Amino acid sequence: MSPEARPLSRRTLLRAGVAGTTATLGLTAAGCGFASGPDPADAAADDRPIDVKVDGDLVYFNWADFVDPAVFEGFSKKYGVKVVQSNFDSMEGMAAKLNAGNRYDIIFPTAKWAQRLAAGGKLRAIDHTRLGNAEAVFAGYTYFADPWYDKGSAHTVPFTMYKTGIGWRKDRLGDLTGSWDDLWSAAAKGKVFVLDDRDEVLGMGALKHGFDLGTEDPDDLRTITESLRTLRPRLRGFSSDSYNNLLNGNADMTQAWSGDMAAMLAQAKDPSVFGFEVAREGAPVNSDCYAIPANARHPGTAMLFIDWMLRPENVKKNIEYIGYPMPVRGSEDTYTALVEPFPQCQVTADDLKRDLFFRNGTAEGERARDAAWTDVKAG
Repeated sequence: MSPEARPLSRRTLLRAGVAGTTATLGLTAAGCGFASGPDPADAAADDRPIDVKVDGDLVYFNWADFVDPAVFEGFSKKYGVKVVQSNFDSMEGMAAKLNAGNRYDIIFPTAKWAQRLAAGGKLRAIDHTRLGNAEAVFAGYTYFADPWYDKGSAHTVPFTMYKTGIGWRKDRLGDLTGSWDDLWSAAAKGKVFVLDDRDEVLGMGALKHGFDLGTEDPDDLRTITESLRTLRPRLRGFSSDSYNNLLNGNADMTQAWSGDMAAMLAQAKDPSVFGFEVAREGAPVNSDCYAIPANARHPGTAMLFIDWMLRPENVKKNIEYIGYPMPVRGSEDTYTALVEPFPQCQVTADDLKRDLFFRNGTAEGERARDAAWTDVKAG
């Protein structure tokens, strides 16, 4: 691998909020596409089935440290290609690179960003019947056969799944109540973090009050910001470095992604002192996808890589390496064993059906949410 950059991994980076993305990325009024549209040559390429064959080295663009190096090495050895790896540290950064014309063969957008990219003509169509291992995904996890963000999964294959909850130090706080209200715990005051992520924090506030996860309603947002203002003095800070904050003692409690909590288990000297819960008011759920940009130079190699990643032995390696479940039938026992101390890290078919995904909003709604997030962070 020849990395272009080495940002922090998704498990430790401070994920950027989405303030200003509409202006930066040139999105349409609905916030779902790229105003510049596809290059004419790319649009023609979208309609042609991709030949699944080696057509060059793999130019890979993902969060850092999100594929087991042994999986890369096996792919390179089998197909005689190099993996030229570049990394991003936010979805906004990934999309900006694509919009600027940078060329990659395989990228990993989250669900709502996959929708934006597909709507903007930035992705190649993927024929799942040409992937020998795809049936284990689409027959095993029928939700992804026709997800809201990509009709018929025409441009994507799901990569990972995760949900949001609360991680805490059981040795310091004992048991929690199973509600988002736990973040307001008097016992944890001054040792609480929430994620440095607009949608996650506003979404937590929305669920706490029984609102739609991505509400744009001004009255809802006013209630959410007023509620979160009462949490602000109790916080130690905003940070997406959730498991390190727990491990090093900076946090007694933190809003956290399930996959990060699972990854923490490999580093904890005594996992029994930690806990992870999903709030009864609801847990946001999300997924990352494999996708092939419309201007990819080596789409055939990218298809081979997707199929390689879906091999059972590689799914197992990657789940154990990154701590995030992959929606591949037959992999469930691997993840269950990995998260035995934190069973609520599991992402089930029922979790997906609850449909608590963050979605793209209207331009006006995005501005309102940006303003609410600014208010929350300002305290």
